[in-house]
Amino acid sequence: MQPVQRRQSRQVRVGGIALGGGAPVVVQSMTNTDTVDVEATVRQVADLARAGSELVRITVNSPEAAAAVAPIRERLDALGCGVPLVGDFHYNGHKLLTRYPDCAQALAKYRINPGNVGRGAKRDDQFATMIEAALRWAKPVRIGVNWGSLDPELLAQMMDDNARRPQPLEADEVMREALIASALGSAEQARKLGLAAERIVISCKVSGVQDLIRVYRELARRCDYALHLGLTEAGMGSKGIVASAASMGVLLQEGIGDTIRISLTPEPGGDRTREVVVAQELLQTMGLRSFTPMVAACPGCGRTTSTTFQSLAESIQGWLRDSMPEWKQRYPGVEDMKVAVMGCVVNGPGESKHADIGISLPGSGELPVAPVYVDGEKTVTLKGERIAEEFQALVQDYVERNFIPGAARKRPRQIRIKAA
Repeated sequence: MQPVQRRQSRQVRVGGIALGGGAPVVVQSMTNTDTVDVEATVRQVADLARAGSELVRITVNSPEAAAAVAPIRERLDALGCGVPLVGDFHYNGHKLLTRYPDCAQALAKYRINPGNVGRGAKRDDQFATMIEAALRWAKPVRIGVNWGSLDPELLAQMMDDNARRPQPLEADEVMREALIASALGSAEQARKLGLAAERIVISCKVSGVQDLIRVYRELARRCDYALHLGLTEAGMGSKGIVASAASMGVLLQEGIGDTIRISLTPEPGGDRTREVVVAQELLQTMGLRSFTPMVAACPGCGRTTSTTFQSLAESIQGWLRDSMPEWKQRYPGVEDMKVAVMGCVVNGPGESKHADIGISLPGSGELPVAPVYVDGEKTVTLKGERIAEEFQALVQDYVERNFIPGAARKRPRQIRIKAA
């Protein structure tokens, strides 16, 4: 696979995590707990980190929330969860970072929204206060512009200037330019206050797919800051997943983006970690990173009247992901393993041969047997009521034999196409 040519950006260190500068794209998420509730927030941060979130952002919106940050950090450290915490500040961040030094010190990064720093003459002073806190505690800053909270004075001025042009631009073009101007102008202001470019991350979030692509292409052209990607207010369920993948997939393929977040609206009672899984799967299916062994499975058709292959694919994928926290420590490289669960003889054997280990279950009218292929060779045929358990045991055995430290594992086979 031809690697994606990454955009050259400055590298920023957030705790022990490297953003930009050729480092792998980082997965970020955000809690939706009340930060004042220390136990609930610690529990959700730990869940997100266990799922694979490498940075976790928490809301810091009140004195009580600011006072809770250091205890949250302490509890996480006691649990052995070292994931860096990012503080999300709006409106009163200048006060909270000044009055609660333990909070300012415990956070690994500050997120500042230029549209919510202040109005009029207060804006520059309050922004400067937050940058001074970042300098005092040697913290990086994400300047996170959002079109839902864009600086109204800046936008109004740019709209007025546009109206005086001989050929005015469309309103959405002015809006996109205002987002970029806010981000780059704020970054320049931070640098004049002493914050190094290597401590600045920029984001310009919108909720439209084409708008996001246009904004980030222009950002990437005009600066070399590390960029955080995210489609804000992406939505719920499949809509949010599709919109996020459609927009960020284009940008990532162009080498744009150093950290990403999938901003899904969770279903009532839904699992917050889903956004982490989607972010990982986006990066992995694009070949940018590997997080967990991926399962290739057929969609099913009239030949696959049994649901056995569907249930097996689901259980194997879940088992692989659940096993990764332990496997990551014991079996280096296991995240690159490829597994196939197929439903009939049409593509089953071929797809199984292309995987490291694969199984071809019987379709309608086929013999009730399931051949298993390991490294392209048929090794055993399973039958009976315990095919799922037996195949899982074979996968476990494959991992233990091929991914132990120092093992000379076979490299993935190249698929050869015969000339006509």
